[in-house]
Amino acid sequence: MTRWRLLGEILQEQCGIGRDTIENALEAQREKSQRLGEILMGMKALSAADLARALAVQQDLPFLETIPADAVNSELLDLVPIGFAKEYRILPLERRDGAIRVAMADPLDGRPLNDLAALTKAPLEVAVAPPEEILSAINRAFETRAGGAQEFVEDISGESAGELAGGFEPEDLLDVSDEAPIIRFVNSLIPQAYKQRASDIHIEPFESEFIARYRIDGILYEVLRPPHKAQASITSRIKIMANLNIAEKRLPQDGRFSVRIAGKDVDVRVSTLPTAFGERVVMRLLDKSSNVISLEEIGMDPDLLQQTLGMIGKSHGIFLVTGPTGSGKTTTLYAALSRLNSREKNIITVEDPIEYQLAGVGQIQVNPKIDLTFAAGLRSILRQDPDIIMVGEIRDGETAEIAVQSALTGHMVFSTLHTNDAASALTRLVEMGIEPFLAASSIVGIMAQRLVRKICPACKEAYRPTAEMMREMGLEKAVPGEATFYRGKGCAQCMDIGYRGRAGIYELLPVDEQVRDLLLQNKDSASIKAAATKKWMKTLRDAGLAKALAGETTIEEVLRVTQEEI
Repeated sequence: MTRWRLLGEILQEQCGIGRDTIENALEAQREKSQRLGEILMGMKALSAADLARALAVQQDLPFLETIPADAVNSELLDLVPIGFAKEYRILPLERRDGAIRVAMADPLDGRPLNDLAALTKAPLEVAVAPPEEILSAINRAFETRAGGAQEFVEDISGESAGELAGGFEPEDLLDVSDEAPIIRFVNSLIPQAYKQRASDIHIEPFESEFIARYRIDGILYEVLRPPHKAQASITSRIKIMANLNIAEKRLPQDGRFSVRIAGKDVDVRVSTLPTAFGERVVMRLLDKSSNVISLEEIGMDPDLLQQTLGMIGKSHGIFLVTGPTGSGKTTTLYAALSRLNSREKNIITVEDPIEYQLAGVGQIQVNPKIDLTFAAGLRSILRQDPDIIMVGEIRDGETAEIAVQSALTGHMVFSTLHTNDAASALTRLVEMGIEPFLAASSIVGIMAQRLVRKICPACKEAYRPTAEMMREMGLEKAVPGEATFYRGKGCAQCMDIGYRGRAGIYELLPVDEQVRDLLLQNKDSASIKAAATKKWMKTLRDAGLAKALAGETTIEEVLRVTQEEI
């Protein structure tokens, strides 16, 4: 017969917790009537994962370090409410010889086991897993199980579509069980978009149809056609969630709300626009739990990264990032600020909107309604003794002038401009009223960028384009004759698109003596670009073709995002 072992004895042996610490915890246990493991975790002497492992040893139960996604039988999830699973950190995994195998964090708690046995009407086999691993598996499993919005389209078709519910309280949308078809439709539309990595949801009314589309990796895909009669009700439900005026249908409105999807906080920005056939609605999804990615992760090659680090590390000057809307400019600036962020530096930003929260950085939200514009915010920032300033966008001559003056008086300024390439940013500033000699002396570097879709790794295949195809694309001189390219055939993992995820391509223009001379001579952007390219600069097209040759993207995708260079 196996000797019953004390938990403190196991913790000393497995986790190296000292005898004195165990004694102190036992003394506290007598006073507080708490369990030993809880007290040790409160003392920071023990992690939840180590406690779970020790409990597994004590109870002679198997321990699961991880719970793979394919280890959970989706049919069993129908028997267990997500709220119950999260509260007790318990998850059914599979049926085995008539019994149900479950993972739980605390095998000593018999209440959830009794409840689960009653729910499933089957005997249970218990395995122990760390609580955070169970919670992650629960979110993953229920997110995968959450059906698409299509299943509610039929519900809406058979209803008057008048039920909207009074208010909106943020909760995990995967755990909402409201019976109103309109509410269920909207509550399923958002998690489905999040699951498919969509950045935006477009809901668009036309004369005889009503369409929902997702923007995935920069491209819009139609996903649903709800019944036309539900248009007003769906729009009103979204406006209620965003705290907008549902009676006002003649003016554009902007709002926002936050939801939880599979345990993650998602910020939803809502914009409505009146059209001839009703209000269009666009919802932008921002995952607040996602971390700012680093400069190393956004797709720069090592040489470009070193050049960029040299520019952003200067004590003063302007570093500009250019490109069209949705090209990842703000992400690049956040990566740069994250790299420079330290206790020794005072970093302040003025943005519209604030897309990520940066710890240790003062972030100002633009608000034109109270005259807090980029220019007004930038003026105020200068009175806060900043070392580094980020201006979300230079939109007018006033903002450009203050940014230049800030750089000339010893501040490092980061900002964005909407131009097609790096050289055009210089001439754009001159067009805004900045004197060429001021622009030449204040700007340290300009980076143009685009986002290209990456080939899905699950269905990637190699091919060799014909000479005729290369001539049609105008690449016969730019690409070696025997080059091998890659493409995605399309599979379940990429929804048969052939692409999954995006990476950046970059064109970096250091403002050196040659560029300054050309700018002072009032040369146009084409002349500046030609001189820089002849000397050292790789264009966006060159950077894109390098990624295509490396098998990261396709030549068609590179041509799509660099059409202006043809």
